[in-house]
Amino acid sequence: WTTAEITAIASCWVGEPASMQTYLLGQDSPLGMLTRFVARYCAADVVTGHYIRAHDLPVINGALMELGLPPLSAKMTSDTKLDLVTRRHLSASQENLAEMLGVPAVKVHMSNAKWREANRLTPAGIELTRRRVEGDVRQHMALRAIMIARGLLKPPKVWRP
Repeated sequence: WTTAEITAIASCWVGEPASMQTYLLGQDSPLGMLTRFVARYCAADVVTGHYIRAHDLPVINGALMELGLPPLSAKMTSDTKLDLVTRRHLSASQENLAEMLGVPAVKVHMSNAKWREANRLTPAGIELTRRRVEGDVRQHMALRAIMIARGLLKPPKVWRP
């Protein structure tokens, strides 16, 4: 089995780029990161992300469980990977879809060496992690807007823990 420590969480209200909030392990405790994120999650009517139902939300639930906190509540979700219209022989990675659809926001790449730096919580690693998660959120928001405009997303679905 492998383990996954949540090293960063970034979120932003749709259409409000200045509302970006980022929590970083090494600057924030796991408990602080999660409790602040959960408050934001609870305030949202819908949460969006790329593979959010199959990856992000279950990982966060596992971290909450480890800390003895209640799980996330059921929530309407819009997932730019899982709700993408049916297609074949086309990568559904966020990076590929963004490039194909002309999204100007760029994904920050992290090699294994850079992830090791991030996991060691060095100042440079923490800053790289911040750039990575905030870039993912910006790219996701721009990608989702284009996908909606082009009719490429199925309707949102309720995610249940």
